Amino acid sequence: MKKIRPFIYFLILFVLINLVACEPSQDKPNALDYKQGTSKTIPIYRLAVHPLHNPRKLMKAYQPLIDYLNQHIVQAHFELEASRDYQTYEVKFRNRQPDILLPNPWQTLEAIKVGYYVISMAGDAEDFKGIFIVRQDASIKTPNDIIGKAVSYPSHTALAACIMPQYYLYKNGIDINKDIQNHYVGSQESSIMNVLLGDVAVGVTWPPPWRLFQKDYPESAAKLKVIWETPSLMNNSIMVRDDIPKEIVKKISHLLLTLHEQKEGKLILQAIETARFYPSDNKSYELVHDFIVDFEQEVRLVEQP
Repeated sequence: MKKIRPFIYFLILFVLINLVACEPSQDKPNALDYKQGTSKTIPIYRLAVHPLHNPRKLMKAYQPLIDYLNQHIVQAHFELEASRDYQTYEVKFRNRQPDILLPNPWQTLEAIKVGYYVISMAGDAEDFKGIFIVRQDASIKTPNDIIGKAVSYPSHTALAACIMPQYYLYKNGIDINKDIQNHYVGSQESSIMNVLLGDVAVGVTWPPPWRLFQKDYPESAAKLKVIWETPSLMNNSIMVRDDIPKEIVKKISHLLLTLHEQKEGKLILQAIETARFYPSDNKSYELVHDFIVDFEQEVRLVEQP
């Protein structure tokens, strides 16, 4: 058998190295490139949903909605975007990166400042409230019973699952800055799991993640119970950036507002734990602005836990 000459050997090695270099990396997902906003034929619009769930669960819940938009709006292509935590999400929209947002009401106010505007409200206003969860065997009965104990929240900027509950505690005589230990744990599910595992005495969330947790983990959920809930406020919004073409916005709005009338739409709404989408605009969220003013004057600054 003839030996491979050194020149041929290095030629083969060079080709192999370049072939490997051309293979896409499997270790790290590509970061979203917001400069690549259009395909060769139609524009691409990204819907960024605030961290209602961990990214994998959020993608599973909301991808059918994206598929529905793509099915009915042929002039554009829609993609779903998750974020690992609230702060990452807030950096994105403050930089005007996503085209469409599904933020919480406080984030809605912040997004208005940078050029997004409201086209609908996602879900019933009555469903937007904070709930306090404890273990079934907990001896906690009144807010005074949590003095000196740990309480978990998804984030210090989560409106229903942190800000509203902290205001509830304040109204019931608890100094949330001194009387309790506040743990900001990153997601709704983590807040619930911290109670289940005994890491905190009370976990705070809001109804949709709690209902989903009960569906996905019924045995674990049976070990927990809701002890208090806050009054309701405006629900999450759907917003678009102010440079998205009006004809595209009109189509998106129509599809969302009529989703509950379609058989397929009802399944989509069920997956995202949302009753329906309602007509709304920036002015509708002035109520939230007034609430935030009171909260910051009496409890703490929203962005300073």
